[in-house]
Amino acid sequence: MLNSLFIENIAVIEKSNIELYSGLNVLTGETGAGKSIVIDAINAILGQRTSRDIIRNGAESATVFATFSDVNDIVKAKLSENGYDLEEDELIISRTLSLSGKNTCRINGRPANVSFLRELGLNLVNIHGQHESYELFSPETHIKYIDNLADDEKLIEEYQSAYKEYRKLKKQLNDFIKSETNREQRIDVLSYQVEELENADIKIGEIQSLGEERHILMNVEKVTSALRSAKNKFEGNNTSGVIDNLDDAVTSLGKASDLNPQLTELFNRANDLYYELQDVGNEISNAIDEIEENPYRLEEIEERLDLLNKLSRKYGNTEEEMLEFLDNANSELQQLLKFDENVSELKEKCENSRLRAKALADKLSEIRKNTARDFEKKVKAEMSFLNMPGVEIIVSQTQGGLSDIGQDDMEILISANPGEEPKPVAKIASGGELSRMMLAIKTVLASTDLIDTLIFDEVDTGVSGSAAQKVGMKLKEVSKSRQVICVTHQAQIAALADSHFLISKNVKDNRTYTDIKLLDYNGRLSELARILDGVNVTDTALAHAEKLMDYN
Repeated sequence: MLNSLFIENIAVIEKSNIELYSGLNVLTGETGAGKSIVIDAINAILGQRTSRDIIRNGAESATVFATFSDVNDIVKAKLSENGYDLEEDELIISRTLSLSGKNTCRINGRPANVSFLRELGLNLVNIHGQHESYELFSPETHIKYIDNLADDEKLIEEYQSAYKEYRKLKKQLNDFIKSETNREQRIDVLSYQVEELENADIKIGEIQSLGEERHILMNVEKVTSALRSAKNKFEGNNTSGVIDNLDDAVTSLGKASDLNPQLTELFNRANDLYYELQDVGNEISNAIDEIEENPYRLEEIEERLDLLNKLSRKYGNTEEEMLEFLDNANSELQQLLKFDENVSELKEKCENSRLRAKALADKLSEIRKNTARDFEKKVKAEMSFLNMPGVEIIVSQTQGGLSDIGQDDMEILISANPGEEPKPVAKIASGGELSRMMLAIKTVLASTDLIDTLIFDEVDTGVSGSAAQKVGMKLKEVSKSRQVICVTHQAQIAALADSHFLISKNVKDNRTYTDIKLLDYNGRLSELARILDGVNVTDTALAHAEKLMDYN
């Protein structure tokens, strides 16, 4: 329930705080006093699109605060999912608009974005204005009334999931069949690519390894020269080398250790060093032999790197990317080679998916058919109460192909007078009839609507006399189960209010100001009399107003 609304610098409202109550809240005032501005402020707090033009002239920004209590479970769940906590079951929403175009939104003091505010608002307040009646002119909107009454949301979600899967498979099948004309050409291309990559036998890390070996081989002469020099030093060249000299030294140490056992360890270390250097010398010789035995290795490496570089330009910068390309190409090639088998399998999947969606659509159609009869009966009864006793309501239901909402096209047809054939709403209904018809639909759907606050903005347009009285009674009835806020010009409706607010404007220092105040009994009498008799209130109008109040 909307408990309070604080408005600052919205159009002609400089600053106003409205305390709202359960039951029927009525807002009245002269045309242009600012009643629609209050609705604009509520729309702003619900995350609806706003314009900088609503900021009061001379102000840099405008602010709206709203407090709600006893919010429904859907709102609580959305708040919890997005990390917002309710404090003592109170929800506080604020929105500030600035001339720079910046929006600042907060929920219980924490920042929020406008899109989440809009999502939350759809489950907090339902605003029915004059423009909404014209939804009845659009047959494509009528099906939602039937679905709301049927409360078939879970079935619709199940159908939409099945339909989405069917559309996905259908597209795959169409794309697959469409590619048939280019299949042979694509097979040739893929076969060539797969063969080229498989013949290359690419190994991960190969490019780096070959590059390192290439660098070595490009300096082979310098390496060989250094190795031969080292070999000469080890083995000697016409003279004794390191190994021969070390051999002599070890032999001498051996003789010394035979005479002095304390030198045995030193002898052993020198002897180990001799054998180690002998191994190093042998490995130097082997390294020289290997280089000399494969003089064409550098050419082989250059050719291999050239091949890998060409492949990398076509299939990927690294060995991993090239091998991944090979896997993907191979997979696609196998799919194309199994074209007939795959098409047959995909057709079967697609048809099974279509049949599942169709079965759910048939189930949905049957529910809508039964609900439509119930809808007709209930709306007719409500409209009869609203001074349209001869009205006939028929919901036309035709079936077409599967779509996002099923297979049904539904349109509400109306006959306002006995004996007339029901026709589309746009061809028959007047403004007053539209308003009453929408109120009747809202009343019928009220039992399935979890939203706690309903706002009716001049729902009485084109209605007067006893019909206005009936509209008021219906609003009063709806307000027993949820909060109703109504902007009206009809005294018969205003007289039924549980809380009556007067919106008035005055001019001070060449500036226009709007005031909003809750009326007491005498204030309500005066306002009802003004609505009945105009500016100059007469005793007769006051008496009539009192009679209307007593009736309530």
